[in-house]
Amino acid sequence: MKILAFAGSSSKNSINKKFINSVSKYYKEKEDVIELIDINSYEMPLFSEDREAELGSPAEALAFAAKLDWADLILISLAEHNGNYPAAYKNLYDWTSRIKGRKLFNGKAVFLVSTSEGSRGAQSIMDIALARMPKDGANILEHFSLPEFSKNFEESKGVSNPLLRSQLEAKVRKTKRMMASLLTEEQELKK
Repeated sequence: MKILAFAGSSSKNSINKKFINSVSKYYKEKEDVIELIDINSYEMPLFSEDREAELGSPAEALAFAAKLDWADLILISLAEHNGNYPAAYKNLYDWTSRIKGRKLFNGKAVFLVSTSEGSRGAQSIMDIALARMPKDGANILEHFSLPEFSKNFEESKGVSNPLLRSQLEAKVRKTKRMMASLLTEEQELKK
């Protein structure tokens, strides 16, 4: 299985980058290929229709779309700024969604996670993403929010709270089963 993982954050010290790195380790089976990317590698001018008319689709948007298309499963850890997407992620989302002939996620399987230092674990952005992303072609298999990051996460262990860790691991197992089924169906259709 080919897995693309990234945090929807441009911060160098992002807790969502730490979290998605930890979550991606659950998928390290010998046949799996995991690629962790940093959205800072896809920085573009702030999206506007005027810039789109002038620039077309920037190379960075096309490269990000190619990464999405490569993956069988996409793992995203959503950061939250003032209850919404961070500007850097939203800009990448906007540019890539405007590429002609595609929905942003093109039907790809997605496991959404989020975290914050607050008690809701970035639940506001999770709610927004769960409502919006299927309209942009995301097949959301599962989602998980980790509250109070510093209290419930250790870099060497990952999620340290036993109950939250158990909940996350159950969702990881569920997504693995769902992906096995989806990939088997795809193989059968190719025959």
